[in-house]
Amino acid sequence: MSRISTLFVRMTAAIMLGSVLLLAGCHRGEVKKEQHLAASMAGQFDLTMKAYKDNQFLIDGAVLSALDTGSHFSYLRDQGRLPKKVLLIDSDDAKVRKAHLQYMARMAIDYGFHAYFIDKKGQLTEISPVDIKARKLEDYHKRAPMPEQNRGKDASGRPPGSPQY
Repeated sequence: MSRISTLFVRMTAAIMLGSVLLLAGCHRGEVKKEQHLAASMAGQFDLTMKAYKDNQFLIDGAVLSALDTGSHFSYLRDQGRLPKKVLLIDSDDAKVRKAHLQYMARMAIDYGFHAYFIDKKGQLTEISPVDIKARKLEDYHKRAPMPEQNRGKDASGRPPGSPQY
């Protein structure tokens, strides 16, 4: 009985080791290269920002909307500490999206700094307001208008106050 359990333990360990090696072989290290590049480049930039969910930004641990990020740069300009070069990188929760680039292009125009990001090929690229259409800074997205046929009805499609049978 003890021989079977020892054999079972060894087989389980061998299978787990094999699966770990298989998974390690599938991982190409692309994320590590990008993080290493961003870490090595961070010293060359005055400010490093991270892209966050819902087109927000992560600056010094604070999640800011595009409008709040613009206000932050306005404050830095008033204090005389506006950065000259800003790096936008991926965060743990989100990647740099087109909307992030558009907002950064708008802020680069408004505040006169140079914004950079690491593209999909792993190369440092300047965000050009000419190539990327600059987007107006937004705090939130407005609700879509309700169709006329649904106005004055509740979620079930009946007029409010009607019996619920």
